[in-house]
Amino acid sequence: MEKREDLETILPFLPLKIHDSSLSWPSSHLLDVLEAMTKGPSQSRVDSGQTLSDSISNMRQALSLTCYLCSSALEGYALFFDERMSKEESSIRFNEVLPSMACLLLRFPSLLELHYLNSENLINGIETGLRVLGPKKAGIVFLSQELIGALLSCSFFCLFPVDNRGSNHLPNINFDKLFGSLVDTGQNEKQEDKIKCLIHYFQRLSSSTSPGFVSFERKILSFEQDIWSKSTINLCPVEVHTSGLIEDHCVEPLEVDFANKYLGGGALRKGCVQEEIRFMINPELIAGMLFLPAMEVTESIEIVGAERFSHYEGYILYTFELYIHREPLKR
Repeated sequence: MEKREDLETILPFLPLKIHDSSLSWPSSHLLDVLEAMTKGPSQSRVDSGQTLSDSISNMRQALSLTCYLCSSALEGYALFFDERMSKEESSIRFNEVLPSMACLLLRFPSLLELHYLNSENLINGIETGLRVLGPKKAGIVFLSQELIGALLSCSFFCLFPVDNRGSNHLPNINFDKLFGSLVDTGQNEKQEDKIKCLIHYFQRLSSSTSPGFVSFERKILSFEQDIWSKSTINLCPVEVHTSGLIEDHCVEPLEVDFANKYLGGGALRKGCVQEEIRFMINPELIAGMLFLPAMEVTESIEIVGAERFSHYEGYILYTFELYIHREPLKR
């Protein structure tokens, strides 16, 4: 594994290490914490928001993650699980959802190794392995939905190192700022609905994992290609609809979002408009924030295959409201 160029680009941004030519978690204590969590609160003692926040802090210390964490993040986790949901909902999260997420994290190294093994044969002659797709580097990455579940579980527990992400123009990938925003007052009262979308996603994963793939492709158009002014091709027919939402269209459309040069915009912060809402109802989109730095003016990112897990009403923080769907929605 250590000789793979694609892995070398992303490894500094992952919580894993290479040992004896294999990927692994670097801490036996972290493995003990995850093993206990897979067996539920009776073993892990994680049965409240406060004990969950303590466990997150414990796991980060085991990984020597002394880097910046939103100051109110741990308080936000405690607040959400102890005060913003019913005892019945809380019981499901601690007895079913968190153990499932811990299982995914234990399998994360093997899932990633399998990903690299399969990436060599996924599309003949085209590199599809997980790697940093930086500016001016056109390319595509295919991730299984199961691997994405493991990646987003890392985000939930804030296990991704953040050193050098800013200098490499990579957006935040941990959920610390999202949970930390719950502690603020006033305009952030609807942040919990964004979190509920993500928790519902993890709850669905605990019952079944879809077998599909999601592709993330960075596309580049050179200024030298002045194709628009010289083109003689007619534009395609256009229909304008004055009502309805793009994501509810009956025929799979090509959806275009011009919101932010950073993929996801403020999805994992306080944002709650077009792009941010899309990333909440299709949480698998968030995985691209791990390895896709900011776009330049001649670039775009195309994502195909992300599954939708939730419905919503409203817009922006004051009116956005989640409507959970128990069964799979369209991809």
